[in-house]
Amino acid sequence: MSQAFIRPLRCTEAEWAARVQLAACYRIFAHLGWAELIYNHISLRVPGEDGHFLINPFGLHYTEVTASNLVKVDGDGNIMGHSDWPINPAGFTFHGAIHATLPDAHCVMHVHTTPTMAVCCLKDGLSFTNFYAAQLWGQVAYHDFEGITVHREEGTRILASAGGKRVLLLRNHGPVVMGRTLAQAFNLMWLVQRACEIQVASQALGVLQPISEAALQACVRDSLNFNLNFGAGEDSFAAMQRLIDRIDPGYRA
Repeated sequence: MSQAFIRPLRCTEAEWAARVQLAACYRIFAHLGWAELIYNHISLRVPGEDGHFLINPFGLHYTEVTASNLVKVDGDGNIMGHSDWPINPAGFTFHGAIHATLPDAHCVMHVHTTPTMAVCCLKDGLSFTNFYAAQLWGQVAYHDFEGITVHREEGTRILASAGGKRVLLLRNHGPVVMGRTLAQAFNLMWLVQRACEIQVASQALGVLQPISEAALQACVRDSLNFNLNFGAGEDSFAAMQRLIDRIDPGYRA
């Protein structure tokens, strides 16, 4: 199926592979119900091109994003080459700052799903009281709400708030995850989403059962999501990409 689509001559093989993977990720998010009309963002560094990254065209639903219509931008938000679509300034504000500053932030994801936003609106934030949240213990930071993220100077403050952690909860807003690879970022976002879903459901039932710090440390240590041979590698993302190839392969165009 993948052979039906031909790489444009303007793209290196590495860039085209990155485009296909990122476009697949947008379709996966849509399939999981993580899309938000034409808003939110997943960005990915262009391999071999310092300072350039790919982001979704502003105006398209995630089910319309393809490898060829992803927009390549530089560190100042300038579109590189031709694009029929602009980019969302709110996406560039912190995605650009993260990519430009953190060498191992290869992929950055931001969503507005109901459970993740609900937890971001709680004074105490994420509760480390379920299986998924336990795997994120010690790896979550917070950034206070400043309004819509269209002001570039906020990107610097967002980076400072992250403090080197890979999961940043924007208070009253939504989560941001930063991965060494797209697959790792996807696994982190999966953990955040599931942790928040379980927290929202369990809080409605009564008092949450605490988890000991020793058990939390063990969960982080043993989690396959952070083992480069398993969840943080390509396997789980590749499985989701195969699912999308069966039902919605047009992203490869």
